[in-house]
Amino acid sequence: MKETKFYLISDPHYFATELGCSGEEYEDFMHYEQKCFAETESICNSVFEWLKTADEADTVLIAGDLSFNGEAKSHEKFLKLLYELKESGKRIFVVTADHDFKYNPGETFAFGENGRYSPEHTERDELFDMYRDFGFGQAIAADRDNLSYVADLSEDVRLLCINCDFKKDGKYHFGDDQWDWIKQQAEKAREDNKTLIAMCHYPVLPGQPLFQLISPMMIKDAYNFATFLADEGVKIIFTGHMHNQSINYIDTEKGNRLYDITTGAIIADPAFIRHVTISEGRAEIKSIPTPDFEWDTDDCKKYLRDMFDRMIVNVLTDMRDDTKRAMRKFHIEEKDSTEKLLKTAGKIVCSLKVGTVAKMLFIRADKSIRDMKVLDFATELVRGVFEGNQSFTEGTPEGDVFLALIKRLRPVFKKLDLKGWDGKKADLYDILKNSAGNYGIDDYNAVLDI
Repeated sequence: MKETKFYLISDPHYFATELGCSGEEYEDFMHYEQKCFAETESICNSVFEWLKTADEADTVLIAGDLSFNGEAKSHEKFLKLLYELKESGKRIFVVTADHDFKYNPGETFAFGENGRYSPEHTERDELFDMYRDFGFGQAIAADRDNLSYVADLSEDVRLLCINCDFKKDGKYHFGDDQWDWIKQQAEKAREDNKTLIAMCHYPVLPGQPLFQLISPMMIKDAYNFATFLADEGVKIIFTGHMHNQSINYIDTEKGNRLYDITTGAIIADPAFIRHVTISEGRAEIKSIPTPDFEWDTDDCKKYLRDMFDRMIVNVLTDMRDDTKRAMRKFHIEEKDSTEKLLKTAGKIVCSLKVGTVAKMLFIRADKSIRDMKVLDFATELVRGVFEGNQSFTEGTPEGDVFLALIKRLRPVFKKLDLKGWDGKKADLYDILKNSAGNYGIDDYNAVLDI
């Protein structure tokens, strides 16, 4: 088997800046945003320029959310980048997702002289022909209704691009006909003696254990679907959506393993490009930082990280200072009791130090972090969940105090009736421990047995 190599990026969320991205309403929108908006055009330009001359592979995969929110002008300009990249000699395979279309004209938005308005949108049924030259047209099999297709990356490796942008019960899902179509394609891949890998915008495994408890972060019936893919011979699925960097796997009862490799958005922290090499029985994953982009900053990586941190700080301080706004943002029912609880939590987080909280709970905090603000501690903790290779592990000052804290709360956790993504009772202590610290595969660079 010859080596098959490709680059992969996810979530470019391209926004045509000429549509408008400034003003008071724009700033209000960005108050809780992790990802860039006005900067996306510059970021995408720099990434695509880098890919044009990147010589370790001639193939590029893009794992969905191509446009910011389905604006017709954004698609038009993003397609121009794709055609320029294709002219440089790269083959390109994309999968679309829910940010690439809107059913109603009023769902797209930009910010002009008179505030927020709705530019021309893209219909879902336009996407197949719009991106025909970037996957659909090169397919050996295509499912137009489900915007899915199969294409050969090499003589030995076949790519299954699957879309699940329909919602049911608040979750994205695959229809019954899609399961049947995927099964047919998997059988054909086995007949053709192909190694089958997949790409889908939405993760099929929890990017971090905590994500399985938050409904919008998981597809519907994720456990059964992941098991289905593994048992049908899919070795790896490349995903995006959550803007986090992670590598996870599931082993099925039949003894098959599926890896879900989630890649962070190129327009948000963490911003990375994957380089993948597949050979006989092995997949080598490397992560490459996205190049700098033209903007009013001396440090592009710090700029993206600061944007992420600002989002977390805004959420936590609003819990204290503007509780109703925070509740509306996260669709929390506005009850007086809930508002009081969140406000109290916000006051604790924003005003106390780690050492003070440790004393209150009769746990030990290393002297190196006792004067650290809980707000800073929480920001680093949450950022780590998304950046991957989380550092709050056992044996570190931050990890030890966090583990001591959740041990104190373990009796409360045991009373909660929480179900994990597999339908079994969830151990919240274990979930939080493994979300705060990475005890498994390196989320950036790894060699995987497939």
